[in-house]
Amino acid sequence: MGDEGMFRDRGGAYLEAQAVSQMEIPETLDSYTLDQLYVIPEQIVTITAPFEEIPMPKPIETRRREGVIIQSLATNRWILIDATPGQVWPLVRDYWTELQIILDFENPSNGIMETAWVEVDNDQEKRHKYRVAIEPGLHSGYSEIYIVHMENLRTEPIPLVLNWPQYSDSEDLEREIMSSISQYLADRNDIYQASTASLLAGSIEAESKANIVENESGKQVLELKIDYDRAWVQIREALETAEILIVDSNRDENFFNVRFSGLTEEGNDPGFIRRIFGGDDEDAEVEEQDFSVRLLENDDVINVITEALETSGETNQLTVELLQVINDNLT
Repeated sequence: MGDEGMFRDRGGAYLEAQAVSQMEIPETLDSYTLDQLYVIPEQIVTITAPFEEIPMPKPIETRRREGVIIQSLATNRWILIDATPGQVWPLVRDYWTELQIILDFENPSNGIMETAWVEVDNDQEKRHKYRVAIEPGLHSGYSEIYIVHMENLRTEPIPLVLNWPQYSDSEDLEREIMSSISQYLADRNDIYQASTASLLAGSIEAESKANIVENESGKQVLELKIDYDRAWVQIREALETAEILIVDSNRDENFFNVRFSGLTEEGNDPGFIRRIFGGDDEDAEVEEQDFSVRLLENDDVINVITEALETSGETNQLTVELLQVINDNLT
């Protein structure tokens, strides 16, 4: 250790490096294999001091959330990944190939694949089977992966018609495969490369599960293609992530009452919601107003509607902004 030791820190040694004359090759020899890989300018002007610590690179996408995570709600679990279904499909298929497990059924356009009956942990009493469903996430560019496990006694014949259960026969085996697949996806460096995408599975990502649309009266609403239980939890988490004050909530009556002052005109952080407006005092803040956020079930979707509890000049704009903030903070 130390400045003179064998294992001394050589991190700044390059600052003392000096240029030497170029190697001369006799005319009788071929020199095409020699080239200057690192050309040093003749004059180097040092203006700034060297870094004491190497700065971290800026992220490619500042809005990108966690790469691969497992989410759960009650008895439901799924893998959330920031890649399109078209990119995820071939990787999940490769996962089974590496395990040397045959797929009995594949439907890329619907994002469904089913394994053959397999043996798990030398289980001599039961045979096992897995069904993987790849769906679009709440936002464009994200996917959700669901896994269902089915088992069958070896003493019984292999069923010709499969009736997949709503929930896995073994939650432990479901978790085990889900953890294994999520780790496999997290380890793949090429997960975001377009060259790995499946054209057949690309139709899955036609529309995300969360979209701001206009209803019959022309009002903007947030349409969620998920069940009510998950929608309620996701909306609450979005409000908390955006640091919007929840004044009151009632799950049975399907509403949140919140206090909101609008979007900021500066910065891209979806969690920063303070609104600055012009005028005599540019630093003045719009006064917070009370809004209701209602969840209404409509067929197979949940419509999220924002309404001001008191009218004002900027009520309509703030209502739309509140809806946008909720949508941006869904995960």
